[in-house]
Amino acid sequence: MTADHPHIRTTDLKRYYRRGKHEVRALDGVSVTVDRGEFVSLVGASGSGKTSLLNLMAGLDTPTGGTVEFDGVSLASIPRRERAHQRAKKIGMIFQSFNLISHYTALQNVETALYFDGTHHAERVRLATAALERLGLADRLTHRPADLSGGEQQRVAVARAVVKKPEILFADEPTGNLDYDNSRQIMSLMKQYNSEGLTVVLVTHNLDLARELSHKIVRMEYGRVVGSGAGAPPPGNPPGGDASP
Repeated sequence: MTADHPHIRTTDLKRYYRRGKHEVRALDGVSVTVDRGEFVSLVGASGSGKTSLLNLMAGLDTPTGGTVEFDGVSLASIPRRERAHQRAKKIGMIFQSFNLISHYTALQNVETALYFDGTHHAERVRLATAALERLGLADRLTHRPADLSGGEQQRVAVARAVVKKPEILFADEPTGNLDYDNSRQIMSLMKQYNSEGLTVVLVTHNLDLARELSHKIVRMEYGRVVGSGAGAPPPGNPPGGDASP
């Protein structure tokens, strides 16, 4: 990113679709920025537009109107193949439902993130093993998802998201299917990766958690931003300002 551009910027972003005879405005004019190295939480109830915004930021969906810019370049101006390549190289994704391949081992699931960038098999194995070992899963490399706990499955998903060393991590309710202890562990891992320079955009309904973890909180209702404010200060910055959105 140059000094002139945030990591991600959305401008008057809209996403409409039809449900029977009705038009649903999942996003209705959303403008937000995410700076490089920030931890930003999108907070709101179910149906507020959080996931729709996340998917558009990640290039997984196409807006009805408005723009999404990545490092100052509009995603709409990038050919589809190049956009997919950028997503594969620069973006990590974590989902609430883990999205692991059931017949793959933990190691193979993490390796999948490296299949399409030319990484040789031996290097894929080395990197995937290191990522899983860092997350305390050294003794689970050959286990399949059905043989892992929910917390272990989500740690495999985290390893898969970060093994390629992306620039930005998108996480859609990553603790929604986890108990309290595992939720805290996953959130702690995301905060740790962020402290190492990884930009994080988190979707959550938990405002208290967002206040604790995030540098910036974006509150959403009915497809619109209804508040934006500071969370925890970035490392090295003194506390200041209003901590509530």
